[in-house]
Amino acid sequence: MIKKIVCVCALAFFSGVCTAQDWGGKFEQLGQSLPTPNSYRTGSGAPGINYWQQRADYKIDVEVNDETQVLTGSETITYYNQSPDVLTYLWLQLDQNVRSKGNLDEVTRTSVIRDSLPAKFFPGRVGNSDYDGGYKISNVKAATGEVLDYVINRTMMRIDLPSALNTGETFTFSLDWSYQIYDRMTVDGRGGYEYFPEDGNYAYTCAQWFPRMAVYDDYEGWQNKQFIGRGEFALTFGNYEVNITVPADHIVAATGELQNAKQALTKKQLQRFEEAKSAFDKQIFIVTQEEAEENEKEKSGKKSTWKFKADNVRDFAFASSRKYIWDAQAVKLKTTSPLAMSFYPKEGNPLWADQSTKAIKNTLEVYSERTFEYPYPVAISVNAANQGMEYPMICFNYGRPRNGQVSARLLDGTVSVIVHEVGHNYFPMIVNSDERQWTWMDEGLNTFLERETKRVRYPDLDINWGSPKGIVPYMKMEKNRIRPIMTNSEQVRRFGYNAYGKPSAALTLLRETVMGPELFDKAFKEYSERWMFKHPKPADFFRTMEDASGVDLDWFWRGWFYTVDNVDIAVGDVKWFRMRNEEANIENKGKKVKKGDLTASKSNSKASDFSNGPEPFSLVETDERYYREFQNRVDDKAIMARFADKNFYQVEFQNEGGLVTPLIVEFTFEDGSKQIERIPAEIWRYNEQKATKVFAFDKVVTNIVIDPNGETADTDTDDNIFPRPMEEESKFDKFKEGAGK
Repeated sequence: MIKKIVCVCALAFFSGVCTAQDWGGKFEQLGQSLPTPNSYRTGSGAPGINYWQQRADYKIDVEVNDETQVLTGSETITYYNQSPDVLTYLWLQLDQNVRSKGNLDEVTRTSVIRDSLPAKFFPGRVGNSDYDGGYKISNVKAATGEVLDYVINRTMMRIDLPSALNTGETFTFSLDWSYQIYDRMTVDGRGGYEYFPEDGNYAYTCAQWFPRMAVYDDYEGWQNKQFIGRGEFALTFGNYEVNITVPADHIVAATGELQNAKQALTKKQLQRFEEAKSAFDKQIFIVTQEEAEENEKEKSGKKSTWKFKADNVRDFAFASSRKYIWDAQAVKLKTTSPLAMSFYPKEGNPLWADQSTKAIKNTLEVYSERTFEYPYPVAISVNAANQGMEYPMICFNYGRPRNGQVSARLLDGTVSVIVHEVGHNYFPMIVNSDERQWTWMDEGLNTFLERETKRVRYPDLDINWGSPKGIVPYMKMEKNRIRPIMTNSEQVRRFGYNAYGKPSAALTLLRETVMGPELFDKAFKEYSERWMFKHPKPADFFRTMEDASGVDLDWFWRGWFYTVDNVDIAVGDVKWFRMRNEEANIENKGKKVKKGDLTASKSNSKASDFSNGPEPFSLVETDERYYREFQNRVDDKAIMARFADKNFYQVEFQNEGGLVTPLIVEFTFEDGSKQIERIPAEIWRYNEQKATKVFAFDKVVTNIVIDPNGETADTDTDDNIFPRPMEEESKFDKFKEGAGK
């Protein structure tokens, strides 16, 4: 009987499964939660054999009035029905209507009045802005001249078709529109103008400036969520031809390639522009600061039209000002040489001349290595105060020195925002996720790659934001104050953390700790390449990362993306064992198990350190019943000899936060050396609250630490250490000691 008890308990000792099991579903597979694979989107996460998406081509003429700040445009849209469905109406997005009187954002925005509030923000709090924006739309007609019926629902516009649009057919229509460009100092928004009172000039950053086709896809038909301001844009790819008319002394930056450089530029500017296309080792100033300052002084009464063409883009933006300095440098990638360009007023120097184009170059090089080679001909960074916003091939970024001084914080912030916004060319401008619904699919993935770019190219800059360590304050918040990552953009709380920081931290953890860089990089690149110029959904990302790596990540997506659980692993009970030196006699039925033997100990007391020394245990010869029909036998004595001088540490890990996570355990030995053990998250698959594991070492352990380098976003590191650090004596204890004297 003794043999059976000893053997069974010994097995339990080493397997760590003697305790009752608790189940919370963390390792339940996501198959039940994700959409059913089909011929459009496969179970592997790749586009299916019948995947389709719509297309819309645009021809636009637009003029910026520098006297009235009114933008006037006319556009012709050709819509391609490449779906298997018959369409009887189309939906357009009217994003400027978010600033019309009584817009959905204004009437639903919650607000309070505090003891003091900056005057700038007060009109927005009470819905009393004197700016009445939104489109003034006219002349909605088909290519035949037929007037089209339409209805405007806040930021969406429905156009009824004269006849059904069948699969493979196109429909061309046009409309005229205008709106008052807003002052970004007084009206929050992504576009608008900035006024410079010192010289009386404007800088225009025009975004969401024209009615755009909404997405119609296999997933949900028409994208019909209103634009409230936070969730951004779901847009259709197409080709653009855009003519931009501005004052003749303005410099224009825009999505696409300049088609009439000979007409728009001076002879000197044109020469420098052509030189920049092959300048790989230095930037070329097409417009110098001295020339820009001279240009500010007199305002031309003439007009000039800049013509741009952009193929296979989902949007179009532009900037215009007579204040712009313009520099450019070619970037050498494997097969292409895009032109990196920066546009900025003198107020951005010396920072922007030193850093902007360099940051574009670094971004294109690193992102191209991690995802796919940058496919567009240009990448542009435009200086705009207090802004960071992205569009295909062009972005608007903040960064203004004070009195010509560039602080470390300003340098970090400026470089970070330029890398981030240029990086958005990849997500979502090319890997075209639905920003209106899932902000994390572009902001989170892009924040992760921004950190990677800074880590590789800017080792002196801070990369705490978007790291597991950096997300700890958010993960420690009360659960009712936060939301899962898988939450619609407009319902997210703590937006920066939720949509940017936490997804980036999750991907960092996934790369560095769960999967390893090699598997992660291959899988991430696969996802990027699969969904270039397509419309991925969250399931496509989740499935591709698993499919391309061979790693089951359902537990990870479920915990990090679908819950508000946090990582908090504590070291529980720790026991130290050594084998007895005496030989065990299995035939001696009267042999008593000595006190301290694992199989006989009844003590529930937990040691607070290693001072009591090791507890002894015995290995015995294996009972014949364990072999059953097997003829060969294990050499018990050899096993006993192999482990005779080992130190065994039975460590209990407690999951206090609810989020299952890999275990990173650092052991420190008597001689000062250290060893790190990495245990996959599957250690929690039987019991999500508690896991016990035995470690064997030749050396004696003096200290145990969980997650020593902050890789897992553990929210309470005080309980990660054994032995526990000596707590400071409380004031009450000190009082008692004093009273007893």
